[in-house]
Amino acid sequence: MVQSDNKLLSDLARLGQSAAGSLHGVKAEVEGQFKARIESVLRDMELVSREEYEVVREMAVAARTENAELQEKIEALSKEIKKLQKKK
Repeated sequence: MVQSDNKLLSDLARLGQSAAGSLHGVKAEVEGQFKARIESVLRDMELVSREEYEVVREMAVAARTENAELQEKIEALSKEIKKLQKKK
């Protein structure tokens, strides 16, 4: 009886190990398929790289700075025009 219990437990342990190995394989396969699908979706979205984003961001910052400087010049010129018009 003890020997048959040991055999039964041994068989159950092997079955459990086999199932765990199979589950690990299934998990790896599902993760691989999920990763491939996500990468495909991201490619289809035509996202920009981090480097491209940073270049465009720097361009936008430079443009805003230039716009602010030009706005100041326009305001100064407008004041000069008003002064000249009052002198007439």
